[in-house]
Parts: sequence; structure tokens; C-alpha cells
Amino acid sequence: MVSGKRHRLKNWARHLPPLLGVFLLIGAIYVVQREFRHLSLKDIGAALKAIPVAALVFSGTWTILSYFILTFYDRLGTIYAGHKVSYGRVAFASFCAYALAHNLGFAAISGAAVRYRLYAHWGLTPLQIGKTVAFCSLTFGLGGLVLGGAILFVEPRAIPFFGQHLPMVALYAVGALFWGIVLGYVTFARMFGRVKMFGHDIELPGWRMAVVQVLLATVDVAVTATIFYALLPAAPGLTWLIFLGVYVASYTAGLAANLPGGIGVFDTAMLFGLEPYVSAPHIVGAILVFRLYYYAIPLFLAGSLFAGNEVLLRGGGVFRHFRRLPPVQAIGRWSEPDFAVTAATGAVGLCGALMLCLGVLAPEANFSWIDPDYGPLAAQAGQFVPSLIGAGLVMMAIGLSHRVNLAWSLTIALLVLGAAFAATQDSRLWVVGILVLTILLLAPFRTCFYRHAHLMSGPLQPGSALTLAVLGLSLFALAVTRGQTRLMQNNAFWAVVISPELPNTVRLAVAISVMLGLSAIWFLLRPGRVRYLPWDANARQLIQTMGAGLHQVADGVVLGETGRSAIAFRRCGRVLLGLGDPVGEENDRVSAIWRLRDLAAQEGLDAAVWHAGPELLHIYGDLGLTALPLGADGLPLPESDGDTPPAQQYLVCKAERDLDMLLPILPNLARSLRMALPVVA
Repeated sequence: MVSGKRHRLKNWARHLPPLLGVFLLIGAIYVVQREFRHLSLKDIGAALKAIPVAALVFSGTWTILSYFILTFYDRLGTIYAGHKVSYGRVAFASFCAYALAHNLGFAAISGAAVRYRLYAHWGLTPLQIGKTVAFCSLTFGLGGLVLGGAILFVEPRAIPFFGQHLPMVALYAVGALFWGIVLGYVTFARMFGRVKMFGHDIELPGWRMAVVQVLLATVDVAVTATIFYALLPAAPGLTWLIFLGVYVASYTAGLAANLPGGIGVFDTAMLFGLEPYVSAPHIVGAILVFRLYYYAIPLFLAGSLFAGNEVLLRGGGVFRHFRRLPPVQAIGRWSEPDFAVTAATGAVGLCGALMLCLGVLAPEANFSWIDPDYGPLAAQAGQFVPSLIGAGLVMMAIGLSHRVNLAWSLTIALLVLGAAFAATQDSRLWVVGILVLTILLLAPFRTCFYRHAHLMSGPLQPGSALTLAVLGLSLFALAVTRGQTRLMQNNAFWAVVISPELPNTVRLAVAISVMLGLSAIWFLLRPGRVRYLPWDANARQLIQTMGAGLHQVADGVVLGETGRSAIAFRRCGRVLLGLGDPVGEENDRVSAIWRLRDLAAQEGLDAAVWHAGPELLHIYGDLGLTALPLGADGLPLPESDGDTPPAQQYLVCKAERDLDMLLPILPNLARSLRMALPVVA
């Protein structure tokens, strides 16, 4: 009974970060609506045009400098881990990791998945990669602590929300705590060299490297803040240090929200903190340009790099000549399509946000150049249709992150539709360029989306039919309400919902229709609930027929999407452990791996695979699993300071969470297997 309660509590705990993010986002929307309801779209456009060219160039230059500084996080991290990597590779890994991490939220702040994949290719052991990832994450935090402590001592009232309500003594105490943590870190590195935390013996870098860490992180945070500061107009009382306090607090709130790029929460905190000094339109304009420089452009560059590499390496004809170029060959050795998929998925999410906010970014549309019969129709659509396309793209990004093939097709269709709509308005041709670029990023990777959507997993079920009906009714309801919303200056669906000028019935109808429609899209797109075969004579015969030999120690069997592949599993504590790679038809094995992961998530467990072969390691990497080579006895080989030794079989798991728990279990499991094998023979 107690263990059941603990299991339920753990399941709830897994949902706390996204719930916190949703709560903070709703709070941010409420604050903006209450405090800045008089924001004028025209004023925001004027503020954007008023940003001097020199400021744009300055901010762009400092963005490059910021990403350049970030490369030294990885440089020092690999040195600390004991496996120095060339600067070219380090710069590549750092740029890709942070381009994705900045856009995908707190869960990816260290870019751990990218670093694990790249550094594993370059010979680092899982222990060395873990040290590098931890070093980069810690370095990032040190800079915030140093500058946060300085601000709390010099300009404590600059901190949004808290600075105006907490006593000065409390603010000074927090600042002293921040500095104490940093000084304690350097002192421990100088005097002890290692510490024990949560049962783990952690080796600290030398004190000289610790000092460099602190200085590097401090400079990085200061440079990043300066990118934003340069985009603001001169304002009485707004010093760089006051702005820095607002920025650090806002960025921290964005990280805590666990939302992609801290969207909404970071922006609202900046608006609230800078509002006493700068007008709201100028703040919004600076936020938009900052997000373009620091988030969107690096993400598109990373995605273009991988997409171009995929076309050059796999294309024919004229591309054959480009493959011989050393840079292309180098990128081919360093990268894999899965990184481009992640970058393209993030780009789709950004395009969704762009279409949602199109009325703010380009409020005035001119239809005079198109066919007179089509002009009024396009004008009536206003911002309403683009905002619905944007909401759909956000849902598609979630589907793409789950590698759903239907999401890929619908995303391409929505991007084309959005580009075609934007092309009718000559003031929004730049939007067309962004959407077309995203299509080019996503199109080469069709084969990377190999999971069937719930709608396409079999014959049409009553639940799916009902969901389709709900989607149709939602679209019909939105069409009915258009007559009362089309005359609004910004009639995006979210603007309709929060507008006090419309009747509550219309606002409620639009809100419910959009919410039900998006929910229906997700229920149709999501992979279906995974069911497994219980361990009985039929399951054993199925596994044996497909060629597996670990059936005597299994608890159940997960089938692939088409039922032509299978993977046996066993529950080991908090881990659902697959017993070997999936067996069966080659084109169905990948889906079996994803279904094993989904089953683990359904049960509140972590997925892992024992006796995995080298040919599917890149798929396990997609799941965020680390590959540890196994010896002849089926146990992980001991860590060494050299390169990762090649192996025929691996244990793939979330090493940072589950390895310590699995190590005592594997010997007993190996003995059970050795006893079972003669029976199979």
C-alpha cells in the first residue's frame, strides 16, 4: 500500500515542472493583460523601426561574442573530464547544444543529449561526458550567482517583484549567500579537490580552473545581457547594473518555468521590471529583436547546417561533387540527422509563435496587389487564420518531438498554407521567407519520423471518430463567431479571448472551440496507448520464433507498430529493462524501441535496454540513453581514462539516474540468463 502511494506521488512529481510552467505562463498572460492592456500594435511597430542600425549591429556582434564565450565552457569541460577535444569539435558541439537548449527550455539547458551524442562519437566515455555536461551546467550557474550577488548588494531594488517588497537585510543576506556559494566552491576546489554529495564522490576541478570558470561565466552572463540592453533607448535612471538585475531575475524565472525559451514568463518579467524606466512598446520591440538574435537565428543556423549536410551527403547529381569538400566531410563525421530533426522541431515551434503573434509583428496588411476578388476574402481572414495556423504548428512541434509521421505531413501542409496566406500581404513577405526556410529544414528528414499516429495505427475506432467530430464542430464554431470578430484591429483568437470589447459569450465560445480543437488534434496525433503481451506460453513462443534467446527472464513483450517485431522486458525497480534489441522485421524494430519507452512512461518508469547491439545506438540516443559497453559476462566494463572501448553489446540507460540502481541487479540477471540458455538450446 505504501509503495503504491509512493509510486503515485512519483508520477505526480514527474508532472510538476510542466504544471509549474503552465501556471507561470497563465500568470504572465494575466499580468500583461492587467498592466499593459493599452499596448498599441502601431506603437510597437514604431518602436521597432526606431531602433538604430548601430544598435542592431552592436547587438548582433555581441551575440556572436556570447556564443564564442560559450565554446570555452565545453573546452574547459573536456579538459576537466580528462579527454581534451580539439577546439573545432568543441565549438561545433557547444553551438549545437546551446542553440537547441536556449529554445527547448530548462530540461535541455545543458544540451546534455547533444553533448552525449557528439562526444561519444569522439571517444569520450560516459563518465567523461557526464563530467563535461556537469561542468558546463555548473559554470552557467556560477555566473548568475556572482552577478546576482553583486546586484543584491549594489542595486537590490532592481530585482522585479521581490526588490520592492522584501526588506533590505533579506536582500543583502541572499546576495551574501550567492557569493558564499561561489567562494565555497573555489575554496573546496583549492583545499579538498573532491566532495561527497548525495552519496556520490565528486571530483572538483583545480582551484585555478575554478577561478577561470567563475570569471568566464560572469563575463558570459554580462555579455548576453548587453545584447538586450543595447536595443533599449536611453532612459533616465536605467543604468546597466539596474538592467542587469532585471535581466538575471527574468532569465531565472524563464528557466524555472520549464517552457521553451522561457516564452511568456521571461518576456513578462522584463516588461514588469523595465516598465518604470522605458515605455512598454520599446520593451516589446527590444524583446522581439533579442529573441531573434539569441534564439531564432542560431536555431535556424544549426538546423540549416544539418539539413544542408544531409542533402549534400545523400543527394545525387551536382551534390556528388560537394561531398568531397573537407568541411562537408567533417560535418558528416560530427553530425547525425537526429540533431537536425530536433533543430527543425524547434524551428516549427518558433514559426507557430510567429504566426500567433503576426498581428503584433506586422499589424498592417495590404492586399491591393492581389486579385480584387480574392482581396476582400484575405482581408476578412485578418489575423484569425494565421493565429489558428500558429496554434496548429505548436501542436505539430509536439508531435514532431515524438517522431510521428503524420505530424511531419501536417506540418509541411500548415507551413505551406501559412506561407501562401502571408504571400497575399506584401508587408509580410519576410514571414514567407521564414516559413519556406523551415520547410527546407524539415523536408529532407521524412524518414526520421517513423511512428504511426493514433489515428493511423489501425481501423477507425469509435473514440477517434468522436475526436474527429469534436474537431469538426470546433472549426464550425470558430467560423460562426467570425462575423463578430472580423472588424477587430487584431482578431487573432487569443486577442478575441482577452478583449473586453466583445460579449463574454463570444469570447468563451472562441476559447472553448480552440481548446477543444487543439486537444482533438493531439489525441489524433499522439501515439496510441501501449499495450504489452503478458509473459505466458504464447509470448514465449512468439519471442522464440522471432529469434530472441532471453525469454526465460522476461516479464512481458512489447510489439512494434505493425506487430512484426518485439522486445522482451523485465521490471527492475524504477527501470523497465528491455532484454536485447528488438527482434523481427527490420523496418518495425525502431517503433518497438519507442513503444518500450512509451510503456515505461505510462508506468512511471525509466526505459533501459540490456544487451543492445551497436547498430541501433543512435535510436537509443534519441531517447536520451547513454551507451555503456558490456563485457563477455554481460556486465558494464569499468570506466577508464582512455577512449570508449568498442563492444558488441551495450547497456543503454539514463546513466546519471539509473546506473547505480542497475549495477547490483545485473549480476543476478546475468546468472538467470546463463541458467536459462541451456533450456532454449
